[in-house]
Amino acid sequence: MTQINHNVTSEIEKFEQLKEAWWNPDGELKTLHHINPARIQYIKQQTKLINQRVLDVGCGGGILSEALAKEGGIVTGIDQAGSAIDIAKNHAHAHDLNIDYLQTDIHDFAQTQNKLYDVIVCMELLEHIENPAALINTLSQLLKPNGKLFLSTLNRTTKAYLFGVVAAEYLLGLLPKGTHDYARFLKPAELSRWARDAGLSLLDLSGLDYNPWKKTAKITPAININYLMCLQKGC
Repeated sequence: MTQINHNVTSEIEKFEQLKEAWWNPDGELKTLHHINPARIQYIKQQTKLINQRVLDVGCGGGILSEALAKEGGIVTGIDQAGSAIDIAKNHAHAHDLNIDYLQTDIHDFAQTQNKLYDVIVCMELLEHIENPAALINTLSQLLKPNGKLFLSTLNRTTKAYLFGVVAAEYLLGLLPKGTHDYARFLKPAELSRWARDAGLSLLDLSGLDYNPWKKTAKITPAININYLMCLQKGC
């Protein structure tokens, strides 16, 4: 398996190049549209969203942020890619959604905040960054006591490599080639350990099963490819 070292700048540039694809349901990021209902379902199973302060970290063009806002959340979305933030702002404005979007790094953002969040979501981001443990620690600092953190990523298994990279990027064309680096996939035990170190308790671990032919996803007990995690901050 080829393992490629990426730096932060190259990852941002990769998603900057996808700026026209965010809200095209048949475009290069179509799988995000397909899995979004399942992601929202999972979050709603674990917590309420109405009138809750919600932070979407790595929000991209706003696909998940808008869904969270439609469920009643008071949403802030942050991303380092300026073009994605511009698209997110324009799309929310066109659909009369009040979402606070900011182009910023999460660690810089945390240093300027004097308010904490009830819910933080960080979906499909951990496998693209160099230090996920540091990110989880920063996210914990931004949570209110008893607040909940939702993570999703790819497991570091052979099956995840075959389906998440070989099939998704090269055989079926579900994602742009080079989207994922198998070396950055994360085992649930690793995330759980980093979460404990950051003062978070694991409430739930579930799989996300994606069917490319039906263009749908569902929550499942199987976690050997995509998985979601719900964590709670201690009092």
